[in-house]
Amino acid sequence: MTANLVNTSPAIFRLSPLIRITLLSLYLALTLPLPFLAEVTNAPIPSTLFWLGISIGFIGLYAVLTERVILDDQGIQVTYPNWIPRFFRKGWSLPWSEVKQLKPRTTGQGGLVYYFLSKDGKAYLLPMRVAGFAQMVKLVQEKTGIDTNDVYPLAQPWMYLILFGFTLLLFLVDGWTIATAITQGHFS
Repeated sequence: MTANLVNTSPAIFRLSPLIRITLLSLYLALTLPLPFLAEVTNAPIPSTLFWLGISIGFIGLYAVLTERVILDDQGIQVTYPNWIPRFFRKGWSLPWSEVKQLKPRTTGQGGLVYYFLSKDGKAYLLPMRVAGFAQMVKLVQEKTGIDTNDVYPLAQPWMYLILFGFTLLLFLVDGWTIATAITQGHFS
């Protein structure tokens, strides 16, 4: 037996920074021109309401992206910081002794996700967008004895790099849109 079997400190996996930055940037790129366009087009909704909505949406998206996966000797849990209300994002935990199997399921887009099935028949989605996914899956295999050699993340990093590249292009269009709106003279 090796000393590796006793692990006293939990392993914490956070959402990949590439994914977090890409999704937050895409959100901003899609929403920032709206208040300016509302002013230029004399929309019935005031631009201040757009700014309020964008701010609330950004906080909500940021909250979702603060997910943490914690693996320790007792089990796996998905948690969120204390400032996030439990009705918004609750999280879950599953003791290793309750894990029956890791079951693949096909998504509507043809991807593959995995669920932990517990002995009482409940399903828990394996978080797949964390930094250090391979290490997390290796720890799951060590703790449960389930073969995870064929478990891969849903999206590869190059997919998010491409999305981030297109998001940067969208920011260029946003800059042109906002500059055009400002030069229309509708801002005080």
